[in-house]
Amino acid sequence: MPPKKRTPQNKEIKQNVTSSDNVKSPSKNSDDSVVSTPKHRDKEVDFVSLCKDLQVTNSLCNHAWSIWKKVSESTEKMPDTNKKMWAACLFVAGIDMDVLSPNFTEVQKAAGLNVKQFLEVMRNLDVNIDIISSKVNSAVSKLEKKYDVSLALYQRFEKIWKDIYTEPSEPESTELFSSIWTMFILAKGRFLQMEDDLVISFQLLICVLEFFIKRSSPSLIKPLYSEFFIKRSTPSLIKPLYSESSPSLIKSLYSAKMTPTRSSRRNQGKAKPRPPEANEPLLEVICRENECNLDEVKNVYETVFSPFLESSGFSKSQDLPKFEELSAKFEEVSVKTKDFDGRLFLNGEEKCSQEKTDIGHVESTPKKSVFAEEFNPAILQTPVRATLYSVQQLRVSLTSASDQPSDTLMTYFKNCTVNPTEEVVKRVKCLGELFSQAFAQVVSPGCSGLGNQRFALGVRLYYRVMESMLKSEEKRLSVHNFSKLLNDSTFHTSLLACSLEVVMATYGSGLATETDLSFPWLLSVLQLHSFHFYKVIESFIKAEPSLHRDMVKHLERCEHMIIESIAWKTDSPLFELLQQAGEDGRLETAEPPASLHQPPQHSHTAADLYLSPVRPSRPLPPVQDRSPPTTAQPPSASAQASAQASRPPRSNSLGHFYKKLYRVAYLRLKMLCTRLLSDHAELEPIIWTLLQHTLKDEYELLRDRHLDQLLMSAMYAICKVKFVDLRFKTIVTAYKELPNTNQETFKHVLISEGKYDSIIVFYNMVFMQRLKTNILQYASSRLPTLSPIPHIPRSPYKYPNSPLRVPGSSNVYVSPMKSCASPMTPRSRILISLGESFGNSERFQRINEMVKSSEWTLKRRADGAGGPKPLKRLRFDTEGQDEPDGSKPSGGSALIQKLTEMNSTRSRMQEQKMKEEAESVREEVPNGVEKHE
Repeated sequence: MPPKKRTPQNKEIKQNVTSSDNVKSPSKNSDDSVVSTPKHRDKEVDFVSLCKDLQVTNSLCNHAWSIWKKVSESTEKMPDTNKKMWAACLFVAGIDMDVLSPNFTEVQKAAGLNVKQFLEVMRNLDVNIDIISSKVNSAVSKLEKKYDVSLALYQRFEKIWKDIYTEPSEPESTELFSSIWTMFILAKGRFLQMEDDLVISFQLLICVLEFFIKRSSPSLIKPLYSEFFIKRSTPSLIKPLYSESSPSLIKSLYSAKMTPTRSSRRNQGKAKPRPPEANEPLLEVICRENECNLDEVKNVYETVFSPFLESSGFSKSQDLPKFEELSAKFEEVSVKTKDFDGRLFLNGEEKCSQEKTDIGHVESTPKKSVFAEEFNPAILQTPVRATLYSVQQLRVSLTSASDQPSDTLMTYFKNCTVNPTEEVVKRVKCLGELFSQAFAQVVSPGCSGLGNQRFALGVRLYYRVMESMLKSEEKRLSVHNFSKLLNDSTFHTSLLACSLEVVMATYGSGLATETDLSFPWLLSVLQLHSFHFYKVIESFIKAEPSLHRDMVKHLERCEHMIIESIAWKTDSPLFELLQQAGEDGRLETAEPPASLHQPPQHSHTAADLYLSPVRPSRPLPPVQDRSPPTTAQPPSASAQASAQASRPPRSNSLGHFYKKLYRVAYLRLKMLCTRLLSDHAELEPIIWTLLQHTLKDEYELLRDRHLDQLLMSAMYAICKVKFVDLRFKTIVTAYKELPNTNQETFKHVLISEGKYDSIIVFYNMVFMQRLKTNILQYASSRLPTLSPIPHIPRSPYKYPNSPLRVPGSSNVYVSPMKSCASPMTPRSRILISLGESFGNSERFQRINEMVKSSEWTLKRRADGAGGPKPLKRLRFDTEGQDEPDGSKPSGGSALIQKLTEMNSTRSRMQEQKMKEEAESVREEVPNGVEKHE
């Protein structure tokens, strides 16, 4: 158990924590004084008693009780859980009122729950839209993310501890264990502004371990570390140096050390103390054993851990700090936050209450790295190890890539009318400075070096993908001069941003939690519009085949976020394109059903999207004819062609964007209708028609809003005019169960400039007022023309290097065969290459012919064999396996049946492969695509 909390002395404050001046102190106002019973006779006695125990103010008590009244009106009263709910209401009220006392740990302990259980109770308070504010929801989400990261780190620390120390259960070792963990959470809380970064936090833990190992007794450390440690610290190993040296050399060295010069005496008082230095060989061993990058850990040691040691006074002594001292310093920091107490993990109850499989998305089968590489299935077991392994594989895959343009890229640059080399290099340098500064502002002021290391990985990927894109475009367009594309600054910034996003997502891949560095943070740093970033995503995925499906899914999720909301910000260039397209009457309409259930057949590349007109010039007005008017004649074919030619060119990027917008919108609508309107299937096409009309003709409703806000409003409106009982509360409840949704979507909706409210207020004051006439026309039995209902769309992206399900099976998957370093034996080739070639094509053809022959079995028996000769190494029949009719299969029939299944599976796989190749050809050579220079 951690020691009792001491009175905080307010000596040290975390850099990003609210200062003590903002903490509300008791005043003469009775509402700010500690709760008293006479003022709360209208409340339950047990609730007031809980408030007294936590020493809350009267105002906080009143606000918490008002929250409880709203909750109790919507839920059944459960006396055994009232105290837990009351504690949650008190914490929620404290966040609403910006009161730091009581903190999370105090309220959680008063409720008698562990952290995860108490967070779940707070989630359960959200029975209505207006109970939990956006502010509270954000704070609770941040707490939950920080807890998940801390739990993953603690579980990893337990394993490392057993690998390093010999007697982990001894009292001395137990206190040492607690001291290491407490120093870690103390350093993390004081010097890391972003405590939910899994990789940087683990690297800091490595630094703390190095600090304790080199100060621990060698008898407590296992041979891997103790032998190394003894060799570095035994004085006898130093003696030979002096014994073999000449006496004059020893005397000169002694004199140089003991006799200070005049300048050294003058500057002796001015010399600054050297910062604590790491034992680099020891640090290297720890990093190697834990698959951690040494350079990054050294950077964390110099910029984060050393300043912490200096400010805490731990660097002045070679002794190990005591647990009580560390715990007291931690309390001084934690008392000024509403975070949970990280020392709770040292309590067996908190640790045992959590299952390790509940953290993030830790799968039962090993998760592959971001870049497809050979891996050991036993490696990936925890979020920390999975993330570190992904980072390691990312670095390995980029080892051959350069942080400068390759010779091939330089050739493309020289072929341009205007050589872009100088601008490309200058832009990379400028954006690198912006990135490292912004990274340090979010993580820690001294972590700009870590930002530079991640940026360097992104630059390598940027140059490699650019070269792959240009090769593909050269093959597709048969041109060598890409001057217009390569001199487009927006294209380069977008491509670099996509490369950096892959790097940043790889570093955060262990836990499915969003951090302050998650998308779209990068767009604001590079000052890039999301609409421009969206254009490069699809081409990036196709140009980098080594991307694993997890990264493909991440980039696809980024694309969806842009389509749903980010691209609809007020300053987005999308609105200018929409205005121009609306004036020309050429805005995209919904696609027919035949194309929406498949990936886009005319998929444009990044070159098409970036070079398509963004500001199409308006046609000049025709010259006025001053001759007398005549009878109107229909325009001739040449006149029509001339008028069509005078129209501004079509924007590929806008049409491409709207096709994906319709797909995303309908997929969301389909999921909600399946959950809520399964008995009213006839309403789905009506809702879709209203939603499609809103997206096409009333797109201003999306400005600074979310696509799903219009979707839920359209669903409620149609159900209202069709007299179907569907309340907004029901819609919101079902919406929260959909993947990748956020409560901010229905709790924080723009009503007017600077004013936000719930989605109900948005519907009444904005949506209904704008579309009232259009909505009422669906109340009639004679419906207007409905938009075509598309089939459920599937993702246009393929996931390379990932298993594909065998057609007609439910749990059989095949993966592309990887290159093998060692030669394959005939037996291993038969076992591995099943579905590609059975030894060779002629052999498989003979098997097919035998299977197709109905006389094959009779022929074998006529030759005197009672049945097929049993295979020595590979048996297809299984003894004891009965047929559906209860009969036992003969050896021959079982073999024929198995060969038939193999042949059928191979045929289906070949057909699937041919379809995929046909689709890829159609995507690579779209019709009507102009060549760009």
